[in-house]
Amino acid sequence: MTKEEFINECNQIEKLIRTEYRYSQDHMAEVLGISKKTLVEIEKGRRTLGWSGSIVLCTLFDDSQVLAGTFGGIPSDMIQALAFEGRPRVYPKTMGGNVWWREIEAKGKFKIQQNIISQHYRILDNENCRRMSSFSLEEVQLHLNMLQEE
Repeated sequence: MTKEEFINECNQIEKLIRTEYRYSQDHMAEVLGISKKTLVEIEKGRRTLGWSGSIVLCTLFDDSQVLAGTFGGIPSDMIQALAFEGRPRVYPKTMGGNVWWREIEAKGKFKIQQNIISQHYRILDNENCRRMSSFSLEEVQLHLNMLQEE
């Protein structure tokens, strides 16, 4: 999939996502940070969400069944793959959680930490590089198990 194909898919499903969440056009436009007029034009196929708008749509509605059905799950990995296409995706090394994090679980060369302020979770490898993050401990634990199997 190319960026253009991704954007076209997002343009096509925006109204379905809006309907899924039972949002009015006014509310959806406000959530996406665009005018109602622009949203109406997108829904009529006269305008496009563009790359940034598509990312906003997928980020804010990442638990959407419409998105999951269209992209085969949460599209964040696909967005990163498209954004960094042809370039390696490098997660910067963290401080290991010395200030804002508490350790929840450790397995092999990975550990799960929870942010003490936002309460979201992340997985760090043995070099303190982030491997994934989520507000769902269950999702993080499942990902940790997958990492262990690799």
